[in-house]
Amino acid sequence: MRGTIDRKGLRHRFWETVPMKKMSRREWEALCDGCGKCCLNKLEDADTGHVALTRVACKLLDDSTCLCSNYENRHSFVPECIVLKPKNIDRHAYWMPRTCAYRLLWDGKPLYDWHPLISGDPETVHRAGVSMRGRTLREDSIDEDDWEDHIIEEPI
Repeated sequence: MRGTIDRKGLRHRFWETVPMKKMSRREWEALCDGCGKCCLNKLEDADTGHVALTRVACKLLDDSTCLCSNYENRHSFVPECIVLKPKNIDRHAYWMPRTCAYRLLWDGKPLYDWHPLISGDPETVHRAGVSMRGRTLREDSIDEDDWEDHIIEEPI
C-alpha cells in the first residue's frame, strides 16, 4: 500500500513516512483532528514557559463542530490567529495541545488511535473525550482577567 493515494487524495499513512516540510497542503490540513483546542485561549507562564489551556475559546470557534466558523477569512476577524505551517511549526509547536497531531509528529510521537486518520472516523476524537465539543466559553463573554479561572487539563 505504500505510496498509494486514497479517495481523499492522501498518500497511505503519509504522516509516518513524509517529513512535515514535504507534506502536500491536503496532507498537512488532514493532520488536524478537529478537537478545537488550538482555538482555545492559552496562558503562558513568563517564568517557566508552561502553556495552560483555558476553556475560553476564540469567538470564531463553533463549539458544536470544533471547527473555525470562518477558517479561510479568520485573519480579518482575529489578526493574531497563527496559521500553523511546516515552515513555522518549530516556533509554535510548544503551545499546541499535547494531543495535537502537529505537535505529536514534531515531537517524533505517533498519532493516537482516536485520530481520524487512524480510525477513519472524524467522530472518534469527540467520542474519546479529547475534543472541546460543548465545553467552551466564548472569549467575548469572559473578562480576560478571569481566564485563569477556566484553565483545563488535557485528557491524555
